Amino acid sequence: MTKEHNASLEDDPYLERERRKYAQPIPSREYIIERLAEQARPLTRVQLAELFALTQPDELEGLRRRLRAMERDGQLIRNRRGGYVIVDNRDLIRGRVRAAADGSGWLKPDRPGLEVYLPPRAMSSLLHGDRVVVRLVNLDTRGRPEGELVEVLERANRRVAGRYYEESGVGFVVPASRHIHQDIIIPAAERNDAAYGQLVVTEILSQPAKRRQPIGRIVEVLGAHIEVGQEITVAASAHGIPVDWPAEVEAALAGYTDRVPESAKQGRVDLRHLPLVTIDGASARDFDDAVYAEPMTNGWRLYVAIADVSHYVRPGTPLEREAVKRGNSVYFPRSVVPMLPAILSNGLCSLNPRVDRLCVVCEMQISQEGALRRSRFYEAVMRSRARLTYEVVAALHGERDPALRRRHRGLLKHLDHLFGVYRVLRKERDRRGAIDFETTESTIEFDETGRIRAIHSARRTDAHRMIEECMVKANLAAARFLRRHRMPALYRVHEPPETARLEKLRAFLGQTGLRLSGSDKPRPKDFARLMQRVHDRPDRHLIETVLLRSMMAAEYRPDNAGHFGLALDAYTHFTSPIRRYPDLIVHRAIKHVLSGGRAATFELSHDQLTTLGEHCSMTDRRAEEATRDAVMTLKCRYMAERLGEELPGVISAVTSFGLFVELDEVYVDGLIHITNLESDYFHFDPIGHRLVGERTGKEYRLADRLRVRVAQVNIDERKLDLTLVAHPVDAHGNPMEPPRRGPGRRRKAHPAQRSASVKKTSGGGRSRSKRVR
Repeated sequence: MTKEHNASLEDDPYLERERRKYAQPIPSREYIIERLAEQARPLTRVQLAELFALTQPDELEGLRRRLRAMERDGQLIRNRRGGYVIVDNRDLIRGRVRAAADGSGWLKPDRPGLEVYLPPRAMSSLLHGDRVVVRLVNLDTRGRPEGELVEVLERANRRVAGRYYEESGVGFVVPASRHIHQDIIIPAAERNDAAYGQLVVTEILSQPAKRRQPIGRIVEVLGAHIEVGQEITVAASAHGIPVDWPAEVEAALAGYTDRVPESAKQGRVDLRHLPLVTIDGASARDFDDAVYAEPMTNGWRLYVAIADVSHYVRPGTPLEREAVKRGNSVYFPRSVVPMLPAILSNGLCSLNPRVDRLCVVCEMQISQEGALRRSRFYEAVMRSRARLTYEVVAALHGERDPALRRRHRGLLKHLDHLFGVYRVLRKERDRRGAIDFETTESTIEFDETGRIRAIHSARRTDAHRMIEECMVKANLAAARFLRRHRMPALYRVHEPPETARLEKLRAFLGQTGLRLSGSDKPRPKDFARLMQRVHDRPDRHLIETVLLRSMMAAEYRPDNAGHFGLALDAYTHFTSPIRRYPDLIVHRAIKHVLSGGRAATFELSHDQLTTLGEHCSMTDRRAEEATRDAVMTLKCRYMAERLGEELPGVISAVTSFGLFVELDEVYVDGLIHITNLESDYFHFDPIGHRLVGERTGKEYRLADRLRVRVAQVNIDERKLDLTLVAHPVDAHGNPMEPPRRGPGRRRKAHPAQRSASVKKTSGGGRSRSKRVR
């Protein structure tokens, strides 16, 4: 018997899973790829059917559908002869496109690996966010791997916000998103009465091709400017965030109420006697987690109860498909675009006070040193004793407000226990060397018309840190549970900094007289120790900013690689399934084990989890960018009423074309263009994060304080232009005597730095440094 006829369904390691899903099982995705790899050549569908001895019509139809799905997910592609080829991350790579401003782009692979450069000719058929398969063709002039487009797997942009223009009788929309580098052609019949220069929402009818720009129709005219309340519509459209619920989802909600059926409570551990409480922000409406702690011999018992969303959102349902599409909830100022409909996110799944709710519990034993000694997971029913806010808990425990303590006297002992756990968890966090970046966040206060009344810095208290440490421990317990049972799931992976970033960081630290220990592979402890050393330095903010920018972005992946920032060997997201899809996957994996299931019978394969992880990492970034755009629009509208005012601020980024300045008390960045600095030749030092005047020796460095004047505000483009008034200034904005550095005394540039001499010019653009968590 030839090799082609040796395959048997009984040899499929995932046959049991297939039998649970289908009455007539067919070869699993993993088995198809394994056998194709053995053949070491492309096989057609007919040849694959022969290989697996599939002859019945329903078997052949099942194989056809599976192969189509594997094509759609980028596991296989078909060649010109109809043969299936494995996308193996060597010659053929699948991933997501990141567009650059110059018309080129990059492919970020689904699996860890080097990004692939896509020249403009490859990008002519693509838009930012598209998922594609590319073939490696060569190395470009800089030694970067270069790819050519093989197949588009998924288009990311369906609706795009932008401005409508006409030129020589041709209508087109210039996208508001800086990532979309192609204008969208609008045929005359699809203009929807839009006028020149108006802000519109466009539906793409035809995606870009090699010799054709994208074509669309205008579905909504927003007006000449972004009005109050439209910033969310524009931000969501610009970033492709789904807002409306499909009809099939609305229909699926018809049978839900806000009460848990008695039948759903059966067979669960009853925790309704425990005084579990939720602690969230004052504006929160979806309560994922509740906590309770009690002392025990040599430590603490900590309960973290998480809403059992997976009981309601089942695989293959309309709710599930929409949750995958959204990936996470997006929290805008004054509103939220939820991952799940309100009847679930704010009702049946939310751990609201004094009502029965289904939950998945992580019960942990914590040592006196803060170590996780044991943990167990189980399904339960609970009843939250109270809905508390961070501010209330801080007032109860820290400020010991008498009136509040009388009102909540039944909970005081339990809150003391929670803070007892927090103290040992915090010590353990410090011992293992987790990195803490003190970032400043702002809260916006609105008036009745939706305009900003005031902007405040968000006050972070021990109540925030206590909940954070409880959630980190539960997430760690979930990751270890999954590893112990060899279950496929999504981990939250945070890689150590890349070599190139470390080289730049060390070059910068050398200019400040500091050193990062740890040789070529510094540990989180090395970063934590460095931050302790700079805690009382006047340039602390500068150093912490550069350290933060040296970090990699955290991602969702099925292969655990630890979490560098938290200094943990394994980490996942388990505690927020109402608002994050990866947490829902983790819940399903845990419940699969609790019900006696094995890894081979879990509903998702490793490759499917790879694709889901990449998608959820993208929606996470998408939400962050959309929220930032909406907040910046609001803040620009606020600053438009303060034209001509002088304000103190801090340099938040240094570029070759100028300085970005974050204004005190407003927490908004504006640009001082290099043409608004002294008349001098300025050298851009990317290692030292500074501009240095050649003639005067004048320096502008990251984190320097200065005073500026608000010169111009463009609300629609979210741009704030500033002019320099004084530099340097003290903490109150008062001018200080600058350090003297005459001509010819400029510091020598580090050999690794790329210096650019810049005089007063009208060129330059805007850039943002990539901040990561």
